Amino acid sequence: MVFVYFLLAAAITVYAAIKLSTYADVMTEKSKMGGMLVGTVLLAGATSLPEVTTSISAVMIDNPDIAIGNMLGSNLFNIFILAMFDLYFRQKQLFNYASRDHLYTAGLGLLLTVTTLVALIVRVDMTFIGIGVDALLIAILYGIGIYYIGKQPKEPVAEHEVEEEVVVSKYEDITLKRAGFGFLIAAVVIMAAGTALSITGDQIAVVTGLGSSFVGSFLIAASTSLPEAVAVFMALKLRNVNLAFGSILGSNIFNMLIIAMSDVFYRNGSILADVSTSHLVSAVGITILSVLVMYSILRQNVTSKVRYVIPSLLVVVVYFVSSYLIFIG
Repeated sequence: MVFVYFLLAAAITVYAAIKLSTYADVMTEKSKMGGMLVGTVLLAGATSLPEVTTSISAVMIDNPDIAIGNMLGSNLFNIFILAMFDLYFRQKQLFNYASRDHLYTAGLGLLLTVTTLVALIVRVDMTFIGIGVDALLIAILYGIGIYYIGKQPKEPVAEHEVEEEVVVSKYEDITLKRAGFGFLIAAVVIMAAGTALSITGDQIAVVTGLGSSFVGSFLIAASTSLPEAVAVFMALKLRNVNLAFGSILGSNIFNMLIIAMSDVFYRNGSILADVSTSHLVSAVGITILSVLVMYSILRQNVTSKVRYVIPSLLVVVVYFVSSYLIFIG
């Protein structure tokens, strides 16, 4: 029955994510916020709620490996999602239409990942007010990074993007107030489903004997990333490229903050100092994938279809190699 409950929680998460992305698109169209801002802040935060509840619940049941594996595995899976959809919609060459403002978010994600990677290597088991100093550093860097991103001048919206938004305008019957309320309800549902995913995932780790690191980094991470996958797919179907990119990259930086939040509830010292070394594989994988994403955003207007898909193909390869190394680790 544990597998049935796990699949049920995952299904509820997917349904709520579809509603989230639709309401987010309404807010993009009917408010002064652009697709990047709505995606990076609102949609990214909401779709990351399963990671919040999953990681904190995992710490509360004394399974820090699921907590950290969930965070790092989700970030790995999120970039994999972006690459897979880029390959699926390869004729549209999505990276050529993404705002370069996403480089700020991707760069902050890379910085936070490298900080986590160093923490996993050095293993400094020092705390301040009961929180690991490495987790505090991640939180501080996140705060500084978000402030810096907010201060940067925004790139003008491209003409083709404006035209597409006018074409897909079909929300006359949904008010901005209704969209905001619906978004909030869907976010609460996703948060509850995330708690169920963590509890059943921990039981699956025990039943199958696969180990908490692998279950956290692969099974639960993929499941709690379902909202991001659905949100990105819906955003791309609605031709809102910046909403899709903002959701993925914003979720990745928010997930790194959740590591610091998890440490608040961990009572045995620094959480990053106590988890399995197998998480190093995830951190290295995310670092490589983040660099590939930033490269893809920077080298816009690639005319060759073969050259265009190479970075996304590399992302897929690195993801599967990382997953295999985590499994055998």
